[in-house]
Order: sequence, then C-alpha cells, then structure tokens
Amino acid sequence: MHPLFNYINRYASSLMSEKEFEGFRSHFSEKKIKKKQYLLQEGEICKYFAFIVKGAMRKYYIDEKGVEHIVNLYIENWWAGDRESFVMFTPSIYHIDAWEDCEVLLITRESILELCHQFPAFNELLLKLDERNNIATQRRITSSISFTAEKRYADFVDCHPYFLRRFPQHIIASYLGITKDTLSRVRKKALKK
Repeated sequence: MHPLFNYINRYASSLMSEKEFEGFRSHFSEKKIKKKQYLLQEGEICKYFAFIVKGAMRKYYIDEKGVEHIVNLYIENWWAGDRESFVMFTPSIYHIDAWEDCEVLLITRESILELCHQFPAFNELLLKLDERNNIATQRRITSSISFTAEKRYADFVDCHPYFLRRFPQHIIASYLGITKDTLSRVRKKALKK
C-alpha cells in the first residue's frame, strides 16, 4: 500500500479504508525533485506542503553574512514546508531543497482544509503532528539556549539516529548550532565513552 496510507493509519485511531484513501489521495499531486533542486526559495510564498515518499530535504536560511543555518531536516514520511508562509501567505525567509533525489506528494492549504472536514483520520493526524511539532520545537529551543554541544549532540543521536546516515557532518553541525570542528571534537569524545 502507499506510504501515505500507512502513515495516516499509523497515527489515527479511526482507520482510513483503501477506498477512502483513493479519494483522499486525489487531493495530492506527485512531484520528483532532483538533488539540489528547490521545493521553496526565500521570497516565495509556500503554496504546498510536501509529504516525502522518498529522499531527504533540508530547510535553511541564509544570514546577512551569507552563512547557511539549517532549521529542519526531513526524510521519508516527514512533511516539508514553511508553515508560517503557508498559513499567513507571506514570503518565506527559508530555502527548502532536496539533499537527495526526492519523490513527494504536494498538497495545498485549501485541500488540507477540505480533507480535514471529509476525513476525521486526517484531522486527527494533523492535531497529533501539531502537538509533536510544538514539543519538538520547545525542546530544540531549550537545547539551543542552555545545553552544551555534547548534550545537544547526544540528544540529537537519541532522537534522530537516522539523520546521521543521511546528512554530512557540516549539515548536522549547522542544525545543532555548532561548528563542524566542535562537532568533530564532540563525536570523538562520544566514541571514547
């Protein structure tokens, strides 16, 4: 069965049937995004959220000195987009690009609202994702303002071990808000333990 069908039924208490999924699925459009191509660029309005069927993406912004800062990393069964731009119809300050060749399902805000009314399982899924996203954001803020580099890396490894295989050290260092050299030192220290 389709990864999105499995994903919805994994999170919802009221399961969606295969027949219902056919109607549900028609609200999405398929897109292939080659490595280094953009899903979204700074200045654009985020018109779609993407469910990643295959591949990996990153979301980042570029500061006034031209330095990239990784905000989010995404892999299969994750949603990618700029929520503020998507909801408020404002230009995004972020870039989202494919780190690997990707296959995604795109959905518009209008379709999401429509599907929430038609499918209780999808509405329930979005509420759960919202809760999890808020918890993750809160933890990330706490980590970045009060944890040592060692603790940040240890938490990252515990929460997202799969990212270590998919993204290089400089991307992970940026995500953690530390330099590549600091990450290298922290990793060596962690391996000795």
